[in-house]
Amino acid sequence: MDRPQAPRNGAQPASRRPAAIVVAIALACALLLGGCSSILGGSPRDRVTTYAPDPRISADPAWPAVTWQLAIVPPTSARWTDSLRIAVRPTPGELQVYKGANWAKPPTVMIEDAILRGLEDSGRIPAVARQASGISADYRLIMDLRRFEADYAGAAVPSAVIELNAMLLHRVDQQVVSSRTFLSKQVAASTAIPDVAAAFDPALGDIAKQVAGWTLTEGAVHDHSHRQP
Repeated sequence: MDRPQAPRNGAQPASRRPAAIVVAIALACALLLGGCSSILGGSPRDRVTTYAPDPRISADPAWPAVTWQLAIVPPTSARWTDSLRIAVRPTPGELQVYKGANWAKPPTVMIEDAILRGLEDSGRIPAVARQASGISADYRLIMDLRRFEADYAGAAVPSAVIELNAMLLHRVDQQVVSSRTFLSKQVAASTAIPDVAAAFDPALGDIAKQVAGWTLTEGAVHDHSHRQP
């Protein structure tokens, strides 16, 4: 019986080639699938849902109609408070963020947008704009956002909590007309992230309405006294 000849030039015997081919194909498929996963955004665990509260507020009949113009200064805030991550306070003194969830805009921008739109839609003021617009405003609205978070506060479900300090400044003499801290809370329907994010819509609308009404009222009182001889 003839003995089998040894493979030449280091080539593998024919019996081993199918196994090597199978391994190579498997590796190629794994690489392709990995690339596809990267293109599609990774595994479901890695995907992020973006939430965009967009409240609409209606003017209160008690709001005065004014003749002056207002510039809204971009609100200030601590970096942590103004993050795109959705903050949650499970216990007092502890602050975390929800995994896989983001805001579409920073909280300070959401605050500014809601108040600006509320005043514009109210029809009670001839002109209101962001400070960067360059309008010759009679008053400036300056704000500091202190809290924009989901807070359990010892309850079974969290509440959307927004705390904001506002100051109305008369542009000509740089006099502080009035200053006030506003607070809005809205209990979430459940502990699920979509329900928590949804609670910020009415909370944001509520605080925007409070600030808009206060701004018109305080500005009207000051403007009336300022014009008197």
